[in-house]
Amino acid sequence: MLFVIYAEDIENSLAKRKLHSIEHRQRLHQLKDEGRLVIAGPCPLVEQQQSHDAGFSGSVIIAEFSSLEAAQKWADSDPFLLNGIYASVIVKPFIQFLP
Repeated sequence: MLFVIYAEDIENSLAKRKLHSIEHRQRLHQLKDEGRLVIAGPCPLVEQQQSHDAGFSGSVIIAEFSSLEAAQKWADSDPFLLNGIYASVIVKPFIQFLP
C-alpha cells in the first residue's frame, strides 16, 4: 500500500539539510531502485521552483510499504529526523486516485 510521509522542518533548517542531504537522498534512491517511490521532494519557503537558497519548510514522500508500521519505521530512521532537521513527521495511508 502507498503511504504519504509529510515532514515539517525546524526554522532555518537549510544549513542542517545541506550537512545530511547525501544520506537522506540515498534512502530515497533506494526506494526508487526498488520500484516503491512514487514521488519525493522538499517544500520550498518561496514559490520559485529553483529557490534552494531560500530554504525549505518540509518534505513530502509518497512510497509503497508493506504496512503503516513499516512506513513509520522507515520515516523514523530518516537522517533529517535523527539530526533535528524535521520538527515533526506524519505518516498516513494514501490512495492514488489520479493519474
